Amino acid sequence: MRKADLNRDIKSLISYGIGCIMGRFSVEENGDISFPLVSVDSDGILPITSDEYFEDDIVERFINFIKAVYGKEHWEENLVFIANALGGQGSPRKILRNYFINEFFFDHCKVYQKRPIYWLFDSGKKNGFKCLIYMHRYTPDTLARIRTDYVHEQQERYRSQIKHIQETIDTVPKSEQVKMKKELKDLEAKSKEVAVFEEKLHHLADQMIEIDLDDGVKHNYALFQDVLAKIK
Repeated sequence: MRKADLNRDIKSLISYGIGCIMGRFSVEENGDISFPLVSVDSDGILPITSDEYFEDDIVERFINFIKAVYGKEHWEENLVFIANALGGQGSPRKILRNYFINEFFFDHCKVYQKRPIYWLFDSGKKNGFKCLIYMHRYTPDTLARIRTDYVHEQQERYRSQIKHIQETIDTVPKSEQVKMKKELKDLEAKSKEVAVFEEKLHHLADQMIEIDLDDGVKHNYALFQDVLAKIK
C-alpha cells in the first residue's frame, strides 16, 4: 500500500495517456477494446515544441485523450485539475507544455530506473526541437521520418519567423522592437541548435540502424546517444 499523492498520481495518468497514444496500452470500454476512443499515433513520433506546430503535437494529443476518456462535459475542468496538480504559472495548456518540454522524460527515467522505454530526441538546451518515440515501435527508418517530417518542417518555420521579424522590426514602435529583438535572438539560437542536431540525425538516419530489444534499453539507447537526451 502507498499513500495517495496527487502530483505523483497525475504524472502517472499523463504517462498512461502517452502509453495509450503510442499504442502501448489500450483504452477499454465495457470490457471491450475501443480503438476509436483514443487513436494511436500513426508514426509513433510525438513532437514536443514551444507551440502547437504539428498535428500530432504531444500536448494536444494528451488533451484529446482526456476528452475521449473522461468526456467533453468536464474537459476544461479536468485540464485545470491536472495543471493545478502539476503546479506552475499560466493556462493549463501552457503548464502541460512546460511539463512535457522540461520534466516528463526525466520523471519517466526515474520511474523506469534510468531504463526509459519512451526515448526523447533532443536538439539541446535551447529546446529547438524535441520529440518522443516508443522504443518498441522503433524501425530503421524512424530517424529518417523524424528528420524529414518534423525537423525539416521546424527548420523552415524558424527561417520564416526570423525573416518576418527582420522585415517588420523597423516598422513597429521602439517598445515593441525590444520584444521582437529578444524573440529574434531566441529564434536564431534555436535555429542554429536544430541545424547541428539535423546533421547528427542525418548521419544516424543514413545508417538505418537495427535494434534488438533483447539487448536491453541501456545498449540500444547508447546507439543514438548523440541525438537523445542524456539520462540523469
